[in-house]
Amino acid sequence: MKKAVRLTALAGAAALALSACGAAPEETTGGEATSDFKPCIVSDAGGFDDKSFNQLSFEGATAAAEELGTELVDVQSASESDYKGNVESLVAEGCDAIVTVGFALSATTIESATENPDIDYILVDDAADADFDGNADAENIKPLLYDTAQAAFLAGYLSAGYSEAGKVGTFGGMDFPTVTIFMDGFKQGVDYYNETKGTDVELVGWDGKKGSFTGGFAADPAAKTTAQNILDQGVDVILPVGGPIYQSAMDAIADSGEDVALVGVDADFYESDPATQDLVLTSILKGMDVSTKEAVIASGNEEFDATPYVGTLENGGVDLAPLHNFEDKVDPALWEEVQTLKESIIAGDVEVKSYLAE
Repeated sequence: MKKAVRLTALAGAAALALSACGAAPEETTGGEATSDFKPCIVSDAGGFDDKSFNQLSFEGATAAAEELGTELVDVQSASESDYKGNVESLVAEGCDAIVTVGFALSATTIESATENPDIDYILVDDAADADFDGNADAENIKPLLYDTAQAAFLAGYLSAGYSEAGKVGTFGGMDFPTVTIFMDGFKQGVDYYNETKGTDVELVGWDGKKGSFTGGFAADPAAKTTAQNILDQGVDVILPVGGPIYQSAMDAIADSGEDVALVGVDADFYESDPATQDLVLTSILKGMDVSTKEAVIASGNEEFDATPYVGTLENGGVDLAPLHNFEDKVDPALWEEVQTLKESIIAGDVEVKSYLAE
């Protein structure tokens, strides 16, 4: 088992990286901290360089540490077997706030928070509600949640209007609510386009209950095969939901030789991964950097509030990225319709269903 551990210091100090089995974080010299508050963060198996939600959360926590005048301790997980040990190492390190990134860390977060009530826990992308009673299972956990169905609805409408083939596709890493919420919103957007335009654009890969999944979140042969299966059905827009699996979709697009547009998730792919710039139509954004930063700063200022945060179009927690290189390829009237639709969703005139809608 390998566990990469880094400490991000002030003033752009270089991060340390090391690999060790069961090793605890080590401190490094660099910028001098002006606060004794110690924020910490642990990634899921995707790692902090996934150009997606791990990276965004890390950037938010780093920005918070810099603003607070302290240092961020970060631990990178290589696999699920690292989660418990990584969180325990941060507790032993004396962390005052621990950011755990991703729903896969929910059980570990609940266990650790219950055992350490004096530490503030910030859980990204999960409600920490294993007993499904509507409340986090420990009072010192703040869930950061994102109703990405709203932004995905816009992406679905845009994709349906952009498609010349009359077919768009999607696939996910695993069949989890935080994955399928994108696919649900995307489907609703396609359906809404068909209803308002009298068209019959087909969505491949998700019917609202069942769909195509790779079985994980790695850019591996299984992800590429899944993407190829979607492309083989004639789609000209594809939405991969699950961190690095979009890279496998890009490989499949390249092999196909077809003109297929990519829809990104979490981060603006155009900005986070320049390799996507000629492929990415738009991206479904989750403001994890901003919400993570705000939660860590609140903890550092002794203003921690465990009330769940839910990002929406209205509060800017989710959004649709600009068209970038596709601005000249998309009908301006279609893009204007998307902007109007966004306002209609915010106003409540158009309903987007999701498990976070309430």
